[in-house]
This record gives sequence, structure tokens and C-alpha cells, in this order.
Amino acid sequence: MRETAAAAVGALGRAAGAEKAARQGSGWYARYLWAFAAGQLVLVPVAVLWRGPVSAVVFGVTNALLVTGLSVYAARQRVVRRGFGVKHGVLVGSWAVVFALVVVLGFTVFGPSVPFAVGAALACALPLAVGAWTEMRGSV
Repeated sequence: MRETAAAAVGALGRAAGAEKAARQGSGWYARYLWAFAAGQLVLVPVAVLWRGPVSAVVFGVTNALLVTGLSVYAARQRVVRRGFGVKHGVLVGSWAVVFALVVVLGFTVFGPSVPFAVGAALACALPLAVGAWTEMRGSV
């Protein structure tokens, strides 16, 4: 009976150690989200203020570099917390809705308005920044 109890205590200790390692190692997602949010401060004004083929090329290349860099960074991480897929889906979905709304309003209503571009960039970065903040709180 003592051997079974000792094995159970050992298994619980290993599980607690694995959970602690996962919590400490999951800070990468907060950094990922902060970088994505910072990218919005550049990409959204480009999308809203510039017009023409040059702006499309600059936006496309910059966005491709950001997404590629973040994807490579995420793929190299060893730890993914429980519920990561749902959280990531909600955050990216929220960002996509705000970004689509910003682009539509920027082209149809506001035009190349600098105050709108600033507010739009902050609005697009907000869901990602909130996600990064909650991730930082959860990984401590």
C-alpha cells in the first residue's frame, strides 16, 4: 500500500511540475500578441490612409512579413496552454471583425482621415493588447 501511495504522490508531483513549466513557458503567447498589436499601429494607417497600387504592395509585403514572423515564432514554441485554440480564435476573430469594419468605414465614410487612422489603429490593437494582458496575468 505504501508503494502505491508513494507512486501516486510522485505522479502528482510530476503533474504539478509539468503544470508549472507550462505556465512559465506560455509567456511566449503574450509576446506574440504584443507584437501583433504593435503591427496594427503600422498596418492600419497604411490600409486606411494610402491609396493606389503602391500602398497595396507595401501593405501586402508588411503584413506577409508580420504574419510569417509570428507564425515561425509560434511554431517554435514548446508549450501551449489548455484552452489556447479557443482563446486564439476569439482574439483573432475579434481583431478580424474590427479590422474589416475599420477598412470599410475608412474607404466609405472617413476617407484618408488621420484622426480616424489613429483611432482605427488603436481599435485594431485593443483586442490583441487585452489578450496579451490577460495572458501575462495567467502565466505567472
